Amino acid sequence: MTTASRSRSRARTGRRHSPTAAALIVRRLTTHRDGWVPLVRFDPDRRWYTLLETTTDHQAWLLTWLPGQSTDLHDHGGSTGAFAVVAGVLTEWAAGSGRYEPSRPDTHARGRVRSFGPAHVHRIGNTGTIPAVSIHVYTPALEFMRRYVVDQRAGLVEVGREQAGVDW
Repeated sequence: MTTASRSRSRARTGRRHSPTAAALIVRRLTTHRDGWVPLVRFDPDRRWYTLLETTTDHQAWLLTWLPGQSTDLHDHGGSTGAFAVVAGVLTEWAAGSGRYEPSRPDTHARGRVRSFGPAHVHRIGNTGTIPAVSIHVYTPALEFMRRYVVDQRAGLVEVGREQAGVDW
């Protein structure tokens, strides 16, 4: 099998776009602090972000979170992904099987990598008292995110779409 054939095969099977692959990229980026530390900024009005890296296979973002800043409930438009907290602590509330249980948060401290599949729906926030910084990788590159609300009878209900890096 030629290299080109292996690449096409890998793309078809989705191995390149696995949560494990995204986690490996996140781990690589977190160890190269000189590539992202000089970029860190905080915005008192909303979480801050900047694009770190874009390739044909993935996209990486640097995000900063002041205490109280969070996302809406969202997915990643079919991309798999991973994120690592590199400073502070973030809290994640994930939806599973179409249910969202805000009382069951998961805490992500510095050094922890969280990977997820293409159907993952969650909300992330800084519920602590110190600023947080995280690196997020999406594969394939993030094009859009769907926002959701929870309806007691219908479960998760899509309420909008945001173009990555434009509508955030």
